[in-house]
Amino acid sequence: MLNVHLRIANAVTGRPTPVRVRVTAPDGTQFPPLGHDGTFPAGRNDDVGGHLWIGREKWWYVDGTCEMPLPAGVPLHVQIAKGPEWTPLDETVVLGAGQISLRFAVSRWADSRAEGWAAVDTRCHFISPHAALLEARAEDLDVVNLLAVPFPVLALDSHTYTTVPNLLAFSGPVSALERDGCSVVVNTLNAHPVLGTVALLNSHRPVFPLTFGAPETDDWGVCDWCDQCHRKKGLTVWVGAFEPAGGLQGGEALVAALLGKIDAIEVTGDVRKTPLLPWVYKLWSAGFRVPLVGASGKDSNRTVLGSTRTYVRADGGSWVEAVRSGWTVATAGPLLTLTSDGEWFRAAARAPGTAPTVELVLNGKVIAAGEGLAEGAVREPGWVAARCPSQTGFAHTSPVSVGAPRCVPDAAGALRKLVEQTREWAETHGQFTNPNRKQALLDRCAEAVAKFKGQP
Repeated sequence: MLNVHLRIANAVTGRPTPVRVRVTAPDGTQFPPLGHDGTFPAGRNDDVGGHLWIGREKWWYVDGTCEMPLPAGVPLHVQIAKGPEWTPLDETVVLGAGQISLRFAVSRWADSRAEGWAAVDTRCHFISPHAALLEARAEDLDVVNLLAVPFPVLALDSHTYTTVPNLLAFSGPVSALERDGCSVVVNTLNAHPVLGTVALLNSHRPVFPLTFGAPETDDWGVCDWCDQCHRKKGLTVWVGAFEPAGGLQGGEALVAALLGKIDAIEVTGDVRKTPLLPWVYKLWSAGFRVPLVGASGKDSNRTVLGSTRTYVRADGGSWVEAVRSGWTVATAGPLLTLTSDGEWFRAAARAPGTAPTVELVLNGKVIAAGEGLAEGAVREPGWVAARCPSQTGFAHTSPVSVGAPRCVPDAAGALRKLVEQTREWAETHGQFTNPNRKQALLDRCAEAVAKFKGQP
């Protein structure tokens, strides 16, 4: 085999562009680029970055050029990908005797950036900032939020130590690394095993402690994390929203959302114990229109960075402030938009090949659906959103409020029960050494319940 030089260029500029690539022989042999191992782990925090397992397929990330040992005279299957807005390349080539170069070009089928959108992955872990930057450019992301999170490591001395990968790279509101308009920022993921988990983004300084609760005491609060993050000009995202934990479904994170301390709710492609959208719809129908953001949650070589992502209508401004304003779409592929002209709303979705199914949703009910387009008049108050069902590639906009503010009693009642569960947990299960901390959580629960005053 000869070392063959591969060059993958942007079809418009002619310049090399970062991509994800794999080359296979007819017998299934896969050829890694030089400098990359042919075998690599797929576990959580196991050598994350620069390579990827998708099912049984191995992929490698390159900056647009690489050398790869390849055989001549046999059909080679070349696959190249560059995020959801680029047409994947799938070709078969045969190297001639002595041929030492291959040239390919990739092109866009859509350009949301030119339309004022920014593509953001709001959470990933363990990958190094440099590897995150390469993968982000290869997956066509503008911003990647790399979050430091505690991780236990069994050392050679037989002791287990708690490490926090990437904490020393913390960058807060500025880029840890940036190239060609793509930025990697390093912040933190803060978690309690029962009360909830929040991603604290764009914060000027880390908010400590990163964890509290068993086996330690519960003398802290999710609301405290949110308050400190906001004082540091940060953005708070509820991670794992409404997932049952320790007998609670909402915990203090729900209390924080009801009190206006949560800026967005995260959507991922992870398998859940309970569906997310029905509870999000209850929250919106009760009058709490918390925006959605999309995150890959990448923490291993099994997940594509940006596989679920956020499109933010920033129009050249701050993506953080655009999230606060609700100009977001969480998507696993389709490019989804929601526009209005008076009472007429129009949901449109694009994807390569067949147009995805799109639905117009009013107060949790589908009022129009179609292939690539759904539109209709909205004449009752509440909220409107657009979505693509998961079977055609999931996507969902944040809600748009219409008419006079309203609170659906059934939705309010369901959320109030979850808050009461948290209050009962604080009374009977919380491990507080400081009675003031217990009272603070009880007071916050009472304040959240008061938001539903007058509802049955």
